[in-house]
Amino acid sequence: MRSLKVILAALATLLALAGVARAADPVKIRAAWVVPVANWPSILFAKPELAKHLGKSYVFEDVHFNGTPPMITAMANNEVDIGNLAYSSFALAVENAGMDDLRVIADEFQDGVKGYYTNEFFVLKDSPIQKVEDLKGKIVATNAVGSAVDIASRAMLKKHGLEDKRDYTIVEAAFPTMKAMLLQKKADLIPGVPPFSLDPELRAGARTLFTQVQAVGQSQMIIWVARKGFIEKNRAAMVDFMEDSLRAVRWFLDPANRKEVLEIAAKVSKRPAASFDSWLFTNKDAYRDPNMIPDLAALQANIKLQKDLGFLKTEIDVKKLSDLSLVEEAAKRLK
Repeated sequence: MRSLKVILAALATLLALAGVARAADPVKIRAAWVVPVANWPSILFAKPELAKHLGKSYVFEDVHFNGTPPMITAMANNEVDIGNLAYSSFALAVENAGMDDLRVIADEFQDGVKGYYTNEFFVLKDSPIQKVEDLKGKIVATNAVGSAVDIASRAMLKKHGLEDKRDYTIVEAAFPTMKAMLLQKKADLIPGVPPFSLDPELRAGARTLFTQVQAVGQSQMIIWVARKGFIEKNRAAMVDFMEDSLRAVRWFLDPANRKEVLEIAAKVSKRPAASFDSWLFTNKDAYRDPNMIPDLAALQANIKLQKDLGFLKTEIDVKKLSDLSLVEEAAKRLK
């Protein structure tokens, strides 16, 4: 009997220790991205020594998507923990998918900030299309229906009296294939985002018909979002993750690290470093807040415009769906 008690006590101790070990396991954080280099998750920990908490309180996995709308389904199914959503797909997730537990937690980048780049919409250089109205009956390419550039394109065409399906046809294509779509005349209008919009071959054969800032004004283009339950369950690990993210973002934005940044960009994108040299993380690029604080006023205005144009039915209060405490707490640690 005494031997049995000893065995049971030992087993209980082992189970307790195993429970502690499981509790101490790093939290898995899966973050979505679309465009290599342009989206932070694709390069965030390319310099792992900047991530002081990686492998300790959390582990990281980046997940690629062709556009932001498919991330909504992934987040709804708990397949992604941090969505890299556009202002448009964020609103659609809240209204159409009923995900009112989404919280804006950080800035990714902003379009149309004065002195910085704004996305362009291209037609062929020798195209007869000279104004937006000339797109009637034409083929308009988009990376994903409901994405930020898709909404900007639709908004611009709607302002000029053109409606999807009635007046023009939309086709979907990944950003890397947009140049071929236009130059091979498979589409009459394509969206251009860095680095693809800065391709010399594209710019030699195309011209800008309009820009995103002309279509929708300044945009809180991409935001990091997470579900409320995930934040509450893993708050400590999320603050650690945001601390490491801030450290990495500031390192990438520091001109002193330019040479190494370009080498990382080339490696991740499999493009020559020289193709990034003239614009990446400069004022020829989209604006990126070094504190990763999103412009909630711009985001609210972007969503209001969607409603005014008929893309949304309900009002969405951005402040009620934001939690910047994670990034703010992380920033205090770096002071």
